[in-house]
Amino acid sequence: MMRRAAFSCALLLLAAMPAGAERLITSLSSHQVLVTSSFTGIELVLFGSIERDAKTVSRKGEYDIIVTVAGPRETLVVRKKDHVLGIWTNAESRSFLKTPTYLGVLSNRPIGEIASAELLRRQEIGMYLVPRPALTSEIQSGEHDIFREALIRLRKQRKLYVEEPAGVTFLTPNLFRATIRLPAEAPVGNYDVDVRLFADGTELARAHSALEVVKVGIEQFIVNAAANHGILYGLFTTLMALATGWFASVIFRKD
Repeated sequence: MMRRAAFSCALLLLAAMPAGAERLITSLSSHQVLVTSSFTGIELVLFGSIERDAKTVSRKGEYDIIVTVAGPRETLVVRKKDHVLGIWTNAESRSFLKTPTYLGVLSNRPIGEIASAELLRRQEIGMYLVPRPALTSEIQSGEHDIFREALIRLRKQRKLYVEEPAGVTFLTPNLFRATIRLPAEAPVGNYDVDVRLFADGTELARAHSALEVVKVGIEQFIVNAAANHGILYGLFTTLMALATGWFASVIFRKD
């Protein structure tokens, strides 16, 4: 009896599933970015295809793609300056927990035309991925939006937050590409690449990928030495400073 009941439930679930659905296949030109002292930024290419089987229902409109690239998450602080007694000073601040240090949003058209604002907010798509600040009881309703908008504006000025409503190009009705631009200030760490397929304002499929930004060269060697061998690093830098001072005194000594 239990087996029959389980089999009946499975049949009901299969019957409730759609007859067919689209599937996203994506590929990055590179999954690792090496940062050296001469690093000035890089462009990566994302290719993707939309696969359909014979049972997939036909769509009234064309497909839409939203690509979101989110860098390592950290706590970011936004401070508001105020003019007090003729001096500009920090008056208020808000902390944004687990916030992407880099955020790139690419699409084939403005995302506001792809899906409703409610859906974008609920699914945390685009700049909605930036969370609201950590709130306290003293903060009035709506005040956090000012700091959130300031955070997005400041990160955009440094090209660490990017919105490209024409960043995705369809090569064929089912084949697309997108160019991911990482600036020279791109944070080191792991990046999540989220690709979503829409049609008629409804999300149909989703694919995930990842890339890593790694610092290499003498800079990374120094960072690793300071982090893993603090005592030896301190002794070495002290000896280098003493040697540099002695060498300078010999060169510029007046007899």
